[in-house]
Amino acid sequence: MNRLALFKNHDYSVTKTPAITVVLIHGIASDSSTFNHALNYLENEKKINARFITYDLLGAGKSQKNDDLEYNYDEQLEALDYSLELAEIKTPLILVGHSLGTFIVTRYASENPKKVNRLILVSPPVYTKEDLKNPAFMAGIKVFEDAVSVKDPSIVKEKSFKNSMQNIVMNKDNYDTLLNISIPTDMIYGVLDKFIATYNLPRVAKANRCINLIGTPGHHGVSREKYFKLGEILEKEINETI
Repeated sequence: MNRLALFKNHDYSVTKTPAITVVLIHGIASDSSTFNHALNYLENEKKINARFITYDLLGAGKSQKNDDLEYNYDEQLEALDYSLELAEIKTPLILVGHSLGTFIVTRYASENPKKVNRLILVSPPVYTKEDLKNPAFMAGIKVFEDAVSVKDPSIVKEKSFKNSMQNIVMNKDNYDTLLNISIPTDMIYGVLDKFIATYNLPRVAKANRCINLIGTPGHHGVSREKYFKLGEILEKEINETI
C-alpha cells in the first residue's frame, strides 16, 4: 500500500551548508504559494542560511485530492512525516505554519518533539471549546467561509475544505495542544485579524512560557510585517545553532 505523501513545491538551500531547515505549511483554501513573497524575501533579500521547503497539504495544490481521504489530523500528519523522511533533512528543523497549517505543525511537533527544534505559528486560529459552542462565534466562522466563497464558490463545497474545517481548524483539542507544547514556539499574528480569535492568544502565551507572542499590523495573510518577523526569528535561531 502506498504511503501518503505531500507534493513538495519548493526546496532550496541558500548555501551548500545550510544551518537549519525550514518547512512551511500553508492554511485552508490555499496552497504553498502562500509563502512565495516570504521566500523571495528570506532567500533573496535576507539570504538566510537555511534550506527552505514548502509542501501542498492533502487536498490542496498538486497534492492528492480524492473522496477516499477524510482530511483529518491522522492523514495530514502521516503525509507530512513521510514527506520529511523523504527530504532527508540533516540539520535542525523548524516548522512554520500559517492558519490551519499552524495546528498541523503544532500537532506534529507535540507527537514528535525530538524531531523539531522550533515552531513558528503565523495567524493561528486559536479557538476554545467555549468558543465552538457559542452561536455568535460560529456566525463569525460563517463569515470566513463566505469570504472564501466569494473568491471561489466551489472551494467551500469540496470535501477537503469542509472536513479540514471540521477536523482540524475547529478541533476542540487544539487549545489544549498549544497549552501543552514544550518546544520553543513563536506566534506571529495581525492585530486586525478577524478570523483567529486574537483575544485567546495572550491567554495561551501567559499559560505556556514556551510561547512567544508577536503582534504585527494587519490582518490574516502572510504580510511583509509577518515575514520580516519570521526572518528575525530565523536569524536568531541560526546564531544560537552555530
